[in-house]
Amino acid sequence: MLWSLLKIVLFVAAVAGLTLGAGYLMESSGGVQVTAGGMEFTLGPLQSVIAAIVLVFVLWVVFKLVSLLIAILKFINGDDTALSRYFDRNRERKGYQAMSEGLLALASGEGKLAMAKAQKAERYLHKPELTQLLTAQAAEMTGDTRKAEEVYKKLITNEQTRFVGIRGMMKQKLAKGDTDTALKLAERAFALKPKHEEIQDLLLQLQASKHDWQGARKTLSAKLKHGALPRDVYRRRDAVLALSEAKDIMDEDKPIEAREAAIAASKGSPDLIPGAAMAARSYIAQDKPKLATRILKKAWSVQPHPDLAAAFAEIAPDETPSARMKRFGTLTSINPEHRETKLLKAELALAAEDFPEARRAVGNLAETEPDARVLTVMAAIAKGEGAAEPVVRGWLAKALLAPRGPQWVCDKCNHIHGEWVPVCANCEGFDTLSWRSPPQSDVAPAGAEMLPLIIGSLEDRSAEAEAATEAEEAHEVLTPAPETPADPLDGAETSPDLKRDVPDAETVEDTAEGSHGAVEHEKAK
Repeated sequence: MLWSLLKIVLFVAAVAGLTLGAGYLMESSGGVQVTAGGMEFTLGPLQSVIAAIVLVFVLWVVFKLVSLLIAILKFINGDDTALSRYFDRNRERKGYQAMSEGLLALASGEGKLAMAKAQKAERYLHKPELTQLLTAQAAEMTGDTRKAEEVYKKLITNEQTRFVGIRGMMKQKLAKGDTDTALKLAERAFALKPKHEEIQDLLLQLQASKHDWQGARKTLSAKLKHGALPRDVYRRRDAVLALSEAKDIMDEDKPIEAREAAIAASKGSPDLIPGAAMAARSYIAQDKPKLATRILKKAWSVQPHPDLAAAFAEIAPDETPSARMKRFGTLTSINPEHRETKLLKAELALAAEDFPEARRAVGNLAETEPDARVLTVMAAIAKGEGAAEPVVRGWLAKALLAPRGPQWVCDKCNHIHGEWVPVCANCEGFDTLSWRSPPQSDVAPAGAEMLPLIIGSLEDRSAEAEAATEAEEAHEVLTPAPETPADPLDGAETSPDLKRDVPDAETVEDTAEGSHGAVEHEKAK
């Protein structure tokens, strides 16, 4: 608004100035005197201005004629394009002007305007290698993928723009989900420009997603060769590819090759936990427990992990819990303050039923890192030490609400995986999984707020039941037994069946007399 007002004010001021100047010229009495060839010409003020304008125009025509003369001379001397360049200079100026306006429209998000400017530039310039690229990008912006694909195909036919066309087609296929065609286009683009980092990364990702581990290792070597990858990162990713290749070979029942690839992976990157575990198991299969122990201890020193402990247990699967605790001492002595080491010692002690040692091993993890695994171990310790059932249930209730602890989490999209994989199942990122705790949501699960109330009510009910039992026992001790028991049949409504079973008084007397006679007879004998 302010700029528009300023332009209007400047325009009015310019018109006023010109009007004032013209008035001064009309009122002035002076002029310009020109003497040429003995003749003198006197021009008035207005005539002087007109003469100046005519002189400028004549000079411009002279310069044009001189430029045309120079172009004719160059053409006579053998420059076949001299005259065409002279006459096309104005067209080129208009074409480049339209090109620049199209680029500005593309940068500002005006796709349709950019396509119109590209068509105008093509009419003036006749340079498809420039205008077609602008047209393709503008078509992509407006969502016209068919038009963009047609233009990219035209660019592929030109040797100068072949790489640009292949790259554009590759992105088109990736957007459509056609990874097979995109992989072939990426290989062609990589052959044209092996130093292009974007093509290197895309080709590596596509090869990894297709399980082309050998091709991916070649691409990774090219990245290292051209300086696009540090050597330590190269070793890590090459180990990942070697491990992935080993897993595929193992699935194909080729254990020897798998063992060699796993061992190479563990040597290339000791912090690659799946590689170390697989290499250790391959040594165990070869009856080489010392080599397996060495690999696992080295990996444990870098990062303790449950998979390493599981592989270490497979070295001697039939040992007793006490013997296992003793053998694991060589592993738990490394990184003793790590949470995984503490939990491993606690679980070994639980297996050996040494509950005080398990409590000492856990330490203060229940306060500092209360995840589901730690709280479950605490519940097992409480159960083993003979704690009340409500105490054990309390630990288990806390474990249900606690976070699960470290897992295989993608560093790009935070997707959680049950086991390690080289390529993320969600975002298809290569070598993006790390063993860490995933970000937790602040929203508690449904019904979680009722769990402490349920546990509390169970504790109250158990306390009431214990109090009632104690009261009954005390009442039985303090209440004396009756001296003469009352007849259970008095005052009671006896059923017909019970009346048939109860004898009458005469029957009781006859039975007593018979018994007395039998006793006297025995005495007589």
